[in-house]
Amino acid sequence: MQKVFLSVFVLFLMLAVGCAKKEQSQEEIDALKAGFHKVEALEVIQVSSYTYLRVSENGSEYWLAGPKMDAKKGEFYYYEKGMEMKGFKSTELDKTFDSILFVNEISDKLPTAVIKGTPPMGNTPQKPAIEKTEVSVEKYPGGISIAELFASSAKYAGKEVKIRGKVTKVNNGIMGKNWLHIQDGTENKGDFDLTVTTAAEFNVGDVIAFSGKIAIDKDFGYGYSYKVLLEDAVAIK
Repeated sequence: MQKVFLSVFVLFLMLAVGCAKKEQSQEEIDALKAGFHKVEALEVIQVSSYTYLRVSENGSEYWLAGPKMDAKKGEFYYYEKGMEMKGFKSTELDKTFDSILFVNEISDKLPTAVIKGTPPMGNTPQKPAIEKTEVSVEKYPGGISIAELFASSAKYAGKEVKIRGKVTKVNNGIMGKNWLHIQDGTENKGDFDLTVTTAAEFNVGDVIAFSGKIAIDKDFGYGYSYKVLLEDAVAIK
């Protein structure tokens, strides 16, 4: 009797597993074939602008980082492409990741837009919103203000400029550079924040005069898209 019960129980498990596999929708199958990834969140870490996920995909575990989201351990998520960073150090976590993928978007919903032929998820940059800080920084002698730069960005494209501002946000070690946001209290049509890339390290609250080359409409992919960017900037002593 016990053997019969065991056999029935095993058969029931096999049928249950088989049914579970059949529950995968055609949309999900098509999305995975199109290059999307489905992962299970094993660990979730939240910081000011990003969500870090340790995930499992087909038996492999790795780390993802994307725009801040409400993620939960044990839930399944989808993403398309990622940019791998080796030896990435998060200053907020004081943690170094041997390898981590930075992605445009992590979603708990199927990317059905891809299946239907409309733009795929992740095409629109998902940079965190930047808040305006109440600052008043005097323009560097012979330099320009943030408002002047945005008002005539085409004029300054490819040229060296000098600009002074207060550091309001810092992300170090992204794509081999340190990324800063500076503001000087000026604004042009809603543009008040300038992103700066540099090899040097600075802290939030520092007031620095920078010299660097202006790039416009710069798109690195993976959410790093900028209307105006001050590249490879150095501090003016």
